Amino acid sequence: MKKYFGTDGIRGEANKELTIDVTMRLGYALGYYLKNKKPKNKIKIILGSDTRISGYMLCATLIAGLTSMGVNVDFVGIIPTPAVAYLTKINKADAGIMVSASHNPAKDNGLKIFGSDGYKLLDEVEEEIETLMENYSDIIKNPISGDEVGKFRYAEDEYDQYKKFLISTVKNDFSSMKIILDAANGASYKISKEVFLALGAEIVVINDAPSGVNINVNCGSTKPEILSKVVVGYNADLGLAYDGDADRLIAVDRHGKIVDGDKIIATLAIIMKKNGKLIGNKVVTTVMSNMGLEKYLEQNGITLLRSDVGDRYVLEKMLKEKVIIGGEQSGHIILSDFAVTGDGILTSLKLVDALIDEKKYLDEIVEDIKDWPQVLINVNVNNEKKKIWDKNKNIMDIIDRCEKKMGKNGRILVRTSGTEPLVRVMVEGSEKEVVTEIAENIANVVKKELK
Repeated sequence: MKKYFGTDGIRGEANKELTIDVTMRLGYALGYYLKNKKPKNKIKIILGSDTRISGYMLCATLIAGLTSMGVNVDFVGIIPTPAVAYLTKINKADAGIMVSASHNPAKDNGLKIFGSDGYKLLDEVEEEIETLMENYSDIIKNPISGDEVGKFRYAEDEYDQYKKFLISTVKNDFSSMKIILDAANGASYKISKEVFLALGAEIVVINDAPSGVNINVNCGSTKPEILSKVVVGYNADLGLAYDGDADRLIAVDRHGKIVDGDKIIATLAIIMKKNGKLIGNKVVTTVMSNMGLEKYLEQNGITLLRSDVGDRYVLEKMLKEKVIIGGEQSGHIILSDFAVTGDGILTSLKLVDALIDEKKYLDEIVEDIKDWPQVLINVNVNNEKKKIWDKNKNIMDIIDRCEKKMGKNGRILVRTSGTEPLVRVMVEGSEKEVVTEIAENIANVVKKELK
């Protein structure tokens, strides 16, 4: 069990759980780790941040720890998480760090670390860095001399490099499109506007006035309802919502209907297949994706592969199966021909480019995707029993019986919450009444057995 790293870097409430002590230790430990890997080379790290008020506090201590170990730091400023991954890889830096808590509230913050290849660190590397963090006093016993410490610079040229990359990924002029952008008062507030204007789109940008504490507040990909109203009010062709660090995208069609990540993946995959660019005719989504999506893709000659929930698992599946598009309902979408991580702005550009090619509105493409009825019941359980729920014979028996009853007309997913004392029972199928009955029956048995 790791002490600092979770499923997506180091997270916590800034100044309480994610303290300057933690970030300083990380600076020392990461600097020491990288220098040991390349003892004769000067080490360089790319550093970026979202708009949280705590970002500069954490960046300052990271920079202090890293430079004191002789590491050079290129600070790109406020920029999306995928930009840090891209710049780390393209500039052959030794690592990249993004200071962000993504779609979480402003009081939280996090540290996402990328290796020199732009991918997130392997578990064994995180464990090694944690050991160094715990023993950082040993690392700093023999400090380097004052004229050998690392350099710090504002890397505005690298910000422009990422912007040029985004523009280069599309072929069409966007002047025919009227688009509303929701920047979530986060990392995309500046660059998303610059990119769409450079491509000629008529745009209106909302939630692009970050105060340090308004990131993700009733806006962005987690709260696109206001965007829906603005799209309809401005008679726009499309709405695009990012989250705090812009690695997610949720769309809104011209009628104000919200289009989730799964449907965006389906839209892009269908058009890619039509153009002969969907390698293997496969996509990767998670176990939470609706069966209606799976059936729609199947009817169009595309195989849906499922991974566990989490972008790390989506990427693992994509690499293993050689799939070039995958993601989650939440809008975290990976286009592996262009990026090594989810990129909300990149995905939005490819979506608009595809719609222009097709000469269609988004609602016209997704109207044939019919979600199957789905029921999700959260059952409060004893935390200890939660760990062994799948060893309970009565629970497994009823799941088995219900699966046989549904056959190919539905599916059952029972899993535990990673952070709460809950067992989640999700059932979906072609008939609402059957789905509801089965979900309630399973939930009642779980409740009885694990109360």
